[in-house]
Amino acid sequence: MNITALTRRDLGALENFHDLDPTQDDFRSAVLDGLGHRQKAISSKFFYDQRGSQLFDAITELPEYYPTRTEIGILRRYAREIEAAVGLEPVVVEFGAGSVVKIRLLLDALRAPVFVPIDISREHLVRSSRELAADYADTRVIAICADFTRDILLPADLPTKNRLGFFPGSTLGNFTREEAARFLERARTTLGPGSAFLIGIDLRKDEETLHAAYNDSQGVTAAFNLNLLRRINREIGATFDLTKFRHEAPWVQEKGRIEMRLISTESQSVIVAGQRFHFAAGEHIHTENSHKYDVEEFQALARGAGYDPSKVWVDDAQRFSLHYLKA
Repeated sequence: MNITALTRRDLGALENFHDLDPTQDDFRSAVLDGLGHRQKAISSKFFYDQRGSQLFDAITELPEYYPTRTEIGILRRYAREIEAAVGLEPVVVEFGAGSVVKIRLLLDALRAPVFVPIDISREHLVRSSRELAADYADTRVIAICADFTRDILLPADLPTKNRLGFFPGSTLGNFTREEAARFLERARTTLGPGSAFLIGIDLRKDEETLHAAYNDSQGVTAAFNLNLLRRINREIGATFDLTKFRHEAPWVQEKGRIEMRLISTESQSVIVAGQRFHFAAGEHIHTENSHKYDVEEFQALARGAGYDPSKVWVDDAQRFSLHYLKA
């Protein structure tokens, strides 16, 4: 455990903080590598510095953005059915310290004695974990700062029985289908034999609804996307002029996904960590995928990763699904 960069005031009621150090070198090398490809791309996992996390929280409140409120509605409506499936007092491991509202609903329903949030954004993780540790005195909160897309070894003293992974928000949609299968397999290994997984999956729907959700009228999603360039400027020394890039998020039918892009509005060169990258007018950086599934398609993916799709809950409008998988 490494809390050298955090004071006791930072931690507050949070007594267990494991820093697996998703290092700055990883960010730098990933950006340079991604910009060096013919199709420039930067992983969406780097969206979430402190400002990025705040902007995403704002996105979840937008009228056009249905996934968060729909998933919260499912958690509230089916709390007793989820409790019956999972059983009381599981060890809950959340991949990505996301919506505090969602995890509170789950902790309230299941009365979990141990909660383990894993997230790459140190500031966001500490803030949300500290709040939960203060409010849930009977729950041991063990925060792990790490990249959950990589192999993670949980603390040795963590109970092995009745472990429940929690991955809300349809974050799995950020992965290609091949990456999603590998993540599910890796999570099953992390959680161990006999574990279960509760995972949110956004469903296929009409293009108009999808376009509105990722191209909101207030421009919050655009600010969220552009903040990635601001972070690169600040943290690894780059010269991106944010006024020369614009946000775009089209639906790509043949791939079954929304693609988030940053479009260069003119021919320009940018220096990143001492290296020069040229952008033609109209050229884009691919920053995020958001794949959509139907229920049967996701269940087939889960089976291939070693899970039994035991239960699924869907809202009345058939927009979103919450799946309970048994390893």
